[in-house]
Amino acid sequence: MPNTFRDAENEEISLTLKRAKLVSLYSLKLVLEVQFFRRNQNGKAYPWVDYDYGNQYTSTTSYGAQGGMGGGGFTGGEGGSQSDSKGGGYGKSSLRPVTIKQTQDASQTHGDTDFKISGTEVSQIVFVGQVRAISHLTTFVTYKLDDGTGEIEVKLWLEKNAVNPTGDEMEARDAAHPSESEIQVNGYAKVWGKLNNFNNRRNFVAHVIRPITNMNEYHCHFLEATAIHLYYTRGPPGEQQGDKPVAGAAPAVGGGGSSTFAGRVLPPMSPLARKVYETLSETPQSNEGLHVQNLAALMGLSAGEVFKGGEELLSNGLIFPTVDDNTWAILEY
Repeated sequence: MPNTFRDAENEEISLTLKRAKLVSLYSLKLVLEVQFFRRNQNGKAYPWVDYDYGNQYTSTTSYGAQGGMGGGGFTGGEGGSQSDSKGGGYGKSSLRPVTIKQTQDASQTHGDTDFKISGTEVSQIVFVGQVRAISHLTTFVTYKLDDGTGEIEVKLWLEKNAVNPTGDEMEARDAAHPSESEIQVNGYAKVWGKLNNFNNRRNFVAHVIRPITNMNEYHCHFLEATAIHLYYTRGPPGEQQGDKPVAGAAPAVGGGGSSTFAGRVLPPMSPLARKVYETLSETPQSNEGLHVQNLAALMGLSAGEVFKGGEELLSNGLIFPTVDDNTWAILEY
């Protein structure tokens, strides 16, 4: 009896180990699939960047001279070299998210040079879109993708190991021969590859194309593409022209144009709204702010006039109600 119990226990342990092995293999497969979009041209895998654009682009984004970790999108200096010219800080080996319209508007000095998007040379780009048509030929598959900003033709060659940076035959087969069950017409896909011109026609040669199963990834891509475009066209948040007062220009007072107050750029507003804003800003107060009646007494105005100016500030997002609708504080950001 003890032996029978021990045998059953050993069998249960064996089954548990087999299940754990299967789970581990499946997890490894998912990791490899995720890393498939995270390789540079030399086939070296690199960690996916953290798109924390709220941190002034200094340490988390991998695009531009101030971004990344010194490697143009790769760690440990794996990325391309960076220059001091505008836009030259982008390592061309980095994978840049774009929209289809950006690929259509990309400029090229001549046929042998890399395309420029937002004034920056790009080599490897990635975009998303809805699959409008699929055409299967002997040596390649053609996809027509539409992301709402434009349409583009994507060509994926089916030659064995045509794009196989790792030398992994299974990975190359999975990448070069996506099944129809994976990428379908009216489905969504993410494409990584290189932009080309052929016979004066803009097309795209894909290294990898894969289906998108989570629409959060689709929408997040446009946020990434927008953030990178703004970085190259307007600079980091602290260097945007709108944040700098024009030298020699006097602040606008009394309404109409925009103005500055305590170093903050304010939108156009009426003299009444500006007076309410200045009173809220300059009067010592608790975290709860000031009540309308207190503001009226300080400003020598009626509560109705204060309400009128306050409504304008509320609509512009300059103040916010705190403990109740009649108590306001300056919105700091």
